[in-house]
Amino acid sequence: MKGFNPLQQLKTFQKRLAQVQEELAQRTVEASAGGGMVTATANGRQEILKITIDRQVVDPDDVEMLEDLITAAVNEALKRSQQMMAEEIGKLAGGVNLPPGLNIPGLF
Repeated sequence: MKGFNPLQQLKTFQKRLAQVQEELAQRTVEASAGGGMVTATANGRQEILKITIDRQVVDPDDVEMLEDLITAAVNEALKRSQQMMAEEIGKLAGGVNLPPGLNIPGLF
């Protein structure tokens, strides 16, 4: 395996991973619940950036429904954010020959 340097491969991967993580912090996904009554926006770092609530769904006598809609929207936004991150990390990892079983913290 002439020219194969695992340490250099790992350093290259770490550098590219940091770049991808920065890019993901700038990308957003949205998810809604209740037919768009509640919308959650997350970035590629699984951070919720914004929650939008339609006034029609704000009912002081039914707070539980609003809580459920917020929970559903946030969970779906986080799921989509994780999928976006997994796709980007998968693209990155596909081009690097890391040793089998290498666990890099913070990827998923």
